[in-house]
Amino acid sequence: MKLAVLGGGSTYTPELIDGFARLRDTLPVEELVLVDPALDRLELVGGLARRIFAKQGHPGRITTTDDLDAGVEGADAVLLQLRVGGQAARNEDETWPLECGCVGQETTGAGGLAKALRTVPVVLDIAERVRRSNPDAWIIDFTNPVGIVTRALLQAGHKAVGLCNVAIGFQRKFAGMLGVSPTDVHLDHVGLNHLTWETHVRLGGPEGENVLPKLLAEHGDTIAGDLRLPSGVLDRLGVVPSYYLRYFYAHDEVVRELGTKPSRAAEVAEMERELLTMYGDPALDEKPALLGKRGGAYYSEAAVDLAASLLGGGGSPYQVVNTYNRGTLPFLPDDAVIEVQAAVGHSGAAPLPVAPVDPLFAGLMANVTAYEDLALEAALRGGRERVFRALLAHPLVGQYALADGLTDRLIAHNREHLAWA
Repeated sequence: MKLAVLGGGSTYTPELIDGFARLRDTLPVEELVLVDPALDRLELVGGLARRIFAKQGHPGRITTTDDLDAGVEGADAVLLQLRVGGQAARNEDETWPLECGCVGQETTGAGGLAKALRTVPVVLDIAERVRRSNPDAWIIDFTNPVGIVTRALLQAGHKAVGLCNVAIGFQRKFAGMLGVSPTDVHLDHVGLNHLTWETHVRLGGPEGENVLPKLLAEHGDTIAGDLRLPSGVLDRLGVVPSYYLRYFYAHDEVVRELGTKPSRAAEVAEMERELLTMYGDPALDEKPALLGKRGGAYYSEAAVDLAASLLGGGGSPYQVVNTYNRGTLPFLPDDAVIEVQAAVGHSGAAPLPVAPVDPLFAGLMANVTAYEDLALEAALRGGRERVFRALLAHPLVGQYALADGLTDRLIAHNREHLAWA
């Protein structure tokens, strides 16, 4: 089995490598190719990756290349973990929206739209090259904004599934609170990427006992604290929202906070400098503790599980993924990309039935789905007016003067990445 990781020079890649090494019985990888145009970073990451495999006794071969076509040739699955424009572009996504009093974040709001506009054309070009080389290869997308990017891939006819680590993070957290194995915890996880709610927490599978009320009663303060929301909010909602919902539920508070400290991109950039220095140490043969602060916890386990199921291996039968709605949420279009539990196998992901969704959550999903429609249109066709319409539709913007100002800033800060600008 051959896998290719595009964006393999990321400082996060050793976390992924560690997962492949530990879970080799689930996903027996014979060849792993790390593909990245940044050869200096790629060699540092690749060296550590080989040492991790060697230490853990993994027999697979790890190679590195800046040649995308050569890297994906013959691959059974291609994992996308790209950041077009790097941390510098992310830093701008997180800062210029604040000038207009809007949240600065890399996956939602105006910053999220900027990332989508930079990313979708690049991902579609990559996917076409993968399809020419190996039309049977699966594309696993971890590139943000995952919902929009996955929809672009599916709409273009690619074999793609989107992946996020929010659900597996909750699964691990709840399992620890309940004193059970993570495999015993099944989440009724519903929404769009980075706009999700845990409506039930079941023991043993999709039909198991719902222990969410018990979790909220016994651990509500801790869960709310991790989300940086008042515990009373969770009591009133009766569900556990993802931490991205704080951008909606406490927008103005978040904007004030962001204006008082360096951007997350600046923090990560400093962390990456330290990590790359560590990766260059030939004695290092395991992921360093600092990598745990980089973000993306448990992504490696989720990625291995998903790849194993798609490629006919021993992955879990049910996994939270991003895929077409196809009637699962009747208030959304069939071709909307939703993030829910799905039965995953060699033919792809089929969403499990979802209980009726509270209008409080369904309304926000419908609003953001409409924004994502317009965002994808802007990413595919370009033009200032399409960018404006997408921003005007976003529930964190929603005013024409604000959308106009944000549109000008978005284009100014991303001109080098926008062919039409």
